Amino acid sequence: MEYTGQNEVLLSIQDLNIKFSLRGRQLHALRDVSLDVYKGESLAIVGESGAGKSVLMKNLIGLLDKNGWVDSGSILYDGKDLAKFKTEKEWQQIRGSHVAMVMQDPMTSLNPLRTIGWQICEALQYNQNMHGEQALQKAIEILHDVGIQDAANRHKQYPHQFSGGMRQRVVIAIAMACNPRLLICDEPTTALDVTIQAQILGLLNNLRAKYNLTMIYITHDLGVVANVAERIAVMYAGDIVEIGKCEELFFNAQHPYTWALLSSLPQLGERKKDLFSIKGTPPNLFMGIRGDGFAARNPLPLAVDLLHRPPYFQVSPTHKARTWLLDPRAPELEPPEQIESIKNITASIGGDV
Repeated sequence: MEYTGQNEVLLSIQDLNIKFSLRGRQLHALRDVSLDVYKGESLAIVGESGAGKSVLMKNLIGLLDKNGWVDSGSILYDGKDLAKFKTEKEWQQIRGSHVAMVMQDPMTSLNPLRTIGWQICEALQYNQNMHGEQALQKAIEILHDVGIQDAANRHKQYPHQFSGGMRQRVVIAIAMACNPRLLICDEPTTALDVTIQAQILGLLNNLRAKYNLTMIYITHDLGVVANVAERIAVMYAGDIVEIGKCEELFFNAQHPYTWALLSSLPQLGERKKDLFSIKGTPPNLFMGIRGDGFAARNPLPLAVDLLHRPPYFQVSPTHKARTWLLDPRAPELEPPEQIESIKNITASIGGDV
């Protein structure tokens, strides 16, 4: 799918299938996932817990759990197929210096027995071959870049001496010390209050511009990425069901699951009315999924949704969705009334999208 504005493909995932072995059974975690990531873009991958977002991204840095494997498909990056990597030595050529990741919980990502400066210098030594005073000065510079005041003194402190928001900045600093081309942010604002969330997202935007980064955000909250993502991929039950530019997903969503996610935005709630929630639970990935994976939770499914998995239908050159509603033979269904309210509340979720 052509993406106007960022045409150089940095990484290409094609027909990727990931499986796990659990208690003698196989779980099909990713089902024929295809996704191109373009150089310099900001891409958000959204969906409920268990949709496969983190599993997909762990495959890009070799952190897939030991009971998981690539069953088929490819992950093409810089002339290499990462899906064929088997050894830690192979992954060390990619991890950090090419692809870095900011994890969800900064406290579990940091070593409580080492100073902040030491941990950033370690990344600089390993990935940029910097040592001694050179590494220390670079560490202080990066701390300043991520918004740590008095970095010349604070680099001597330990993680427990920092607040949650400051620890998240330190984790981002360590990732930046690797000098990556692609930065993956896995729920970078989950444990933070709303004010700090906005600061961290603004910081990531600034770093992307300064260091010419390609960024992927993993989140369950569409509102969080409304003002930082250029494209959004919606995942459900191990599959990308819709992908397009940010404004296309907010103002012209086509898949019923995307409608449901948008309707769940708290900003769309009305006083004295219950907030919208998606009924039911995601399908059991131990079992084979027949038809559209969202059909059982869709309030108005088509008969064909229960029988056949839909192909992708092209909505525009940059927008496609896997839903039978886009088939010319399908009846016309109007999006939920909450979707029509999105333009009126755009400002409350971060301005124009």
